[in-house]
Amino acid sequence: MTSTRYAGRRRGTKVPSVVRTLADLTPGSRATVIGVVAAAAATVERLVDLGFTVGTLVQVVRRAPLRDPVIYRVKDYEVCLRRAQAACVQVSEADR
Repeated sequence: MTSTRYAGRRRGTKVPSVVRTLADLTPGSRATVIGVVAAAAATVERLVDLGFTVGTLVQVVRRAPLRDPVIYRVKDYEVCLRRAQAACVQVSEADR
């Protein structure tokens, strides 16, 4: 199985020192998307269509009692993702 990756970089941006995934963040955290990586190309395409593009600011709103699913604020709306999907989105924590 091949891995599909979407990780475009804008000019003048630095490579982040710590790469995490959305699944690693706690409620209230904010992060900037630096890439989307998944085993299936359809998953990457769907996440990008939902707004998880490079440079987008994402905030963790809340999570279910058993930690799955989690609601994220992306651009001007909220998206609910399972941990497996959130683990495909690589992020760099934003300054608070």
